[in-house]
Amino acid sequence: MRRPLIYFLTLLLLWAVMAELNHRLSGWHVTLFAGGLFVTYAAFVLPLGEALGLAFAAGLVADSQAPVRFGSHAVLFAAVATGLYRWRHRLPHDEVFGRVAIALVANLALFFAVTFLRFRPPPAALWPRLGSDLIFSQLWLALIAPWFFALQEKALEGSRHHV
Repeated sequence: MRRPLIYFLTLLLLWAVMAELNHRLSGWHVTLFAGGLFVTYAAFVLPLGEALGLAFAAGLVADSQAPVRFGSHAVLFAAVATGLYRWRHRLPHDEVFGRVAIALVANLALFFAVTFLRFRPPPAALWPRLGSDLIFSQLWLALIAPWFFALQEKALEGSRHHV
């Protein structure tokens, strides 16, 4: 029980950082999305049940401030975590670069899924904003992913030593 709780606290920290950053960027009409970071690491290092539960819980936290139907992020995060878990033996996840690349692809898929849940279909006038948000989100994710994966790894190491 300790390991999922510690891991969830790292996801809660990521959510708080993203919420504060998006608040600060709102004046510039930029919104960052880092959904790929909420699911990637867990899908590669935890058993399926824990990874799925944590992705779902992280999605519920993301849903708490999102303008989509409650539970949307939770279901999407759980689906992507399950897919990554099922494909983890075929994906290059042992190195940080591979994890970052996979997180970028997961983020791209989740960004479009959330966008199409919110706007069916997105109006043409919104595409430039969505494009800029996606570019900034992917750049931000690529920059912070190595730090966040290291944080998760250290947190999980710490939980193993105290069990």
